[in-house]
Amino acid sequence: VRISKEQDHILIIPRGLSFSEASASNLVKLNIVGEVVDQGATNLRVDPSGFSPHAAIYSTRPDVRCVIHIHTPATAAVSSMKCGILPISQEALLLGDVAYYNYQGSLDEQQERIQLQKVLGPSAKVLVLRNHGVMALGETVEEAFNYIFCAQHACEIQVHALAGAGGINNLLLLDLEKYKPLTFALAAGGGGGVNMEGQYKWKVGELEFESLMRMLDNLGYRTGYAYRQPLTREKPRHKSDVEIPATVTAFSFEDDQMMSRSPLKYLAQKQQREKTRWLNSPNTYLRVHVPEESMNGEMSPRTKIMWMKAEEFNKNSSGNPIKIEDPNQFVPLNTNPTDVLQKRNKIREQNRYDLTTAGPQSQVLAGIVVEKPPPMTHFEEDENAPPPPPNPFSQFIQEDKGENGTRDAEHDLISEDDSSVLLTQSPPPTPVTAAGIYCAPWWR
Repeated sequence: VRISKEQDHILIIPRGLSFSEASASNLVKLNIVGEVVDQGATNLRVDPSGFSPHAAIYSTRPDVRCVIHIHTPATAAVSSMKCGILPISQEALLLGDVAYYNYQGSLDEQQERIQLQKVLGPSAKVLVLRNHGVMALGETVEEAFNYIFCAQHACEIQVHALAGAGGINNLLLLDLEKYKPLTFALAAGGGGGVNMEGQYKWKVGELEFESLMRMLDNLGYRTGYAYRQPLTREKPRHKSDVEIPATVTAFSFEDDQMMSRSPLKYLAQKQQREKTRWLNSPNTYLRVHVPEESMNGEMSPRTKIMWMKAEEFNKNSSGNPIKIEDPNQFVPLNTNPTDVLQKRNKIREQNRYDLTTAGPQSQVLAGIVVEKPPPMTHFEEDENAPPPPPNPFSQFIQEDKGENGTRDAEHDLISEDDSSVLLTQSPPPTPVTAAGIYCAPWWR
C-alpha cells in the first residue's frame, strides 16, 4: 500500500510473517528504491525479489495506491495456461483488459522493469505473472481487493470448467469487447454497477468490501473498519407525523390508507383533531388554576389545572405562559422518537381492535399450580341391594333421640303459657320513651 505519493512511502509485509499475523504495527515502511524508513514492531526483513514488482508498478502508475499479489492454486494454475484468463464467466468479464508478463522471479535488471511497465500500460487493473499468480491494482484498498476477488473466482471457474469440458474447444467463449460496456465499464462506475442517486457515491469495490467487513464484525472479529455509510436508513416521516406523547392521541387517520372511511370514524377523527389542535398550533397557552364547582353549584376551595389561550386568560387568575414552538415539547428529554412512535402505534392497535385492558397482569403466581378439591360424589341408593349390616351404635342413637324428645316436650309446655316463657327466658332491655310510656319490643 502506498501511503504517501509525495515521498513514495510504501507499506509491505516482511518476509517470514504469515498473513494471519499481519497488523498495522508490524508492517515495514519503505521508499520507492527499497530503503527501510520504519522497521515496525518486528526484526524481520523485506524480500527484495518480492518488493521489486511492486516498486516497478508504483513508479510508473501514479494512480495506483494498492497492489495485491496472490498465487493460490487456482490463480497459479491459470497463470501457467497459454490461453490465460478466458472470458467464460461474469467475474472474468469484470476484470476488463488483463495484462500478461513472463515473470522469472526477480526484476533486478532495469530492462526487465521497463518491460513490465510497458506490458501493464496506463489502465490495466489485473496483471498475470506467468507461472507465478495474479496481481491486482487499485486506487484504494477496496478497489484492489475487488479485482483480486473477481480474479480468484474467475480462475476457479475456469479450472473447473476445463476439467469438466475436457478442453477449450468445448467451452463457450464470450466476446470481451462486446460485453465490456455492460460489465467492466458499468462496474468501474462504482456501487457494484448500481450506483444510484444519493448522498454518497460508492467507488469501485467499496460496497462489496463493507459487506465483507460487516460479515467479519458479526462473526466476532474486531476489524476496526470505519464504515463510510450506515447500512440502514431512517424511515421517511410524513409531514403530518408529529412527535407527541403516546397518551395524547390514540388513533391515526392520515397514515391508515387501508382502512375504510366510515361516518363514525370521520366523527372520531374530527374529535381527535380538536383534542390535539392546541398542541400543533403556534399559539401561546397559559397554565391556569381554576376553582372547581361543587354539586350544589357553589365554588369549591379546590382548584384544577387548565390550559387557556393568552387572549382568553383572565387577569385575576395566575399562570405561567408557555410558547409551543417544538412539536416534541411535551415529550421527556432524551426520549428516543422511535420508542415514542412504537408506543403510540401499540396504543392505537389496542384501541382499534378493542384490546384495552385494566392494566398489567400480575405474574407472581403464574408458575404455581393450584390443586382444586375433587367434586363431591353423590351415591344413589339401590332398591334391590341387600339390607346393610346392623349398626352397633344404634342403642346409643335411640337413647339420644329419647332425651331430645323429652326436652322438646318440656319446651312445648312452657311455650303454651306466655308467663312461663317470660320467666324462663331473660327478656331484652325494655326501651322507655321520654314520657315513660312502655313500648313493646319488636319481637313481641
